[in-house]
Amino acid sequence: MKFPEEFLHFVWQFRLYHPHQLCSTNGELIEVIRTGMHNTNAGPDFLHAKVSIDKTLWIGNVEIHINSSDWYAHQHQLDEAYDNVILHVVYSHDQSIYRTDGTSLTTVVLKDQFPTKYLLHYEQLIQSLHHFPCEKQIKEIDPFIIDSFLTRVAIERLMEKSGEVYHKLQELKGNWDETFYQFIAKNFGLKLNAVPMEMLARALPQQILAKHKDNPLQIEALLFGQAGFLEQKFTDSYPQQLKREYVFLKGKYRLKPIPISVWKFMRMRPQNFPTLRLAQFAALIVSSNHLFSNVITLKDFTILNQLFDNLPVNDYWKTHFHFNKEVKHVNLQLGRGTAHNILINTISLFLFAYGKYIDQQLLVDRAIALLEYLPSEQNAILRQYSHAGIRVTSAFQSQALLQLKKIYCNEKKCLNCGIGIKILRK
Repeated sequence: MKFPEEFLHFVWQFRLYHPHQLCSTNGELIEVIRTGMHNTNAGPDFLHAKVSIDKTLWIGNVEIHINSSDWYAHQHQLDEAYDNVILHVVYSHDQSIYRTDGTSLTTVVLKDQFPTKYLLHYEQLIQSLHHFPCEKQIKEIDPFIIDSFLTRVAIERLMEKSGEVYHKLQELKGNWDETFYQFIAKNFGLKLNAVPMEMLARALPQQILAKHKDNPLQIEALLFGQAGFLEQKFTDSYPQQLKREYVFLKGKYRLKPIPISVWKFMRMRPQNFPTLRLAQFAALIVSSNHLFSNVITLKDFTILNQLFDNLPVNDYWKTHFHFNKEVKHVNLQLGRGTAHNILINTISLFLFAYGKYIDQQLLVDRAIALLEYLPSEQNAILRQYSHAGIRVTSAFQSQALLQLKKIYCNEKKCLNCGIGIKILRK
């Protein structure tokens, strides 16, 4: 079976070879005292290793390849960063290797030096056709090991998403309020209308909305107008009022609406229609003063949760999902699942990102505690893990599993996964 170089990294890192049988291709006795630190960046694969070669102690780096000739295929002979490699570890030796100064590089061949079961376990995972590679084996793993790795993965997800926050923050010249506004707007659009909501937030800066917070009608006019929904004729008095207000405000601030065509209504429940979402978003803006500051300072999760309860949505939407199309009854408030989605994907994220940014561990801890407080999300991916035997109760766990699926399982990076490594070493 063909396998990637990373499999040899796994064998080397966890000393799965026969330690007392290691010899170089020249017959030198090799004793590995320290395998070194696994390097996932450019440069040699393992740094600061400690190896005895024929009873002479060497400290330096280790490079690993499938074939010895890969050294030249990867052009390491031209890179001075590889001059301090003390040991070349390969699966198959097909060529002698020399450093840039012409000295011979000590090479160790791992073929036949480790039990074949590890390669068989790896083959089973990589060739698995299940929802995720270890679906049939994961129930055999100690829950403590699973929980420990999921904790790491959840933090990894928060760090990754924080990078997106910092990128936007830089784009907005360090304005945290505007950054938060754009992220929460995008979150209000959920999956199908996230991009249009983000476009709207960019086309309508928060500073403009802040000037009209005392006038709900003008806030609604600005949002619906910039979203492109007021570029039509109306029979109802409410949208006619909105249009009049928007025409004035559009001229005052030289605004340009986004195309109405970007909004999606198809294949979604009316309760999630973007028109109702915009009405709810307008109500949140009207009812919340200094929302980002509140999110950062509020310590009571119950009160934080209530920020999205009982929003003062205009009564027009009690009987409308669209302008000019009346229905019998509409629930004006955000569903509990939607509110939790915002708390998970925007509120906890900004607590974490801002805490890291100002080096305030209390905010980081509060972000994690909020995810542990909120119930698990519900979707097809999480049901797959649940059916396989993993108990998922909190949003912290569900976020970790979503990251696990995306980064590790889908890419079959079992060699980088704490759970996969445990299965491979059985």
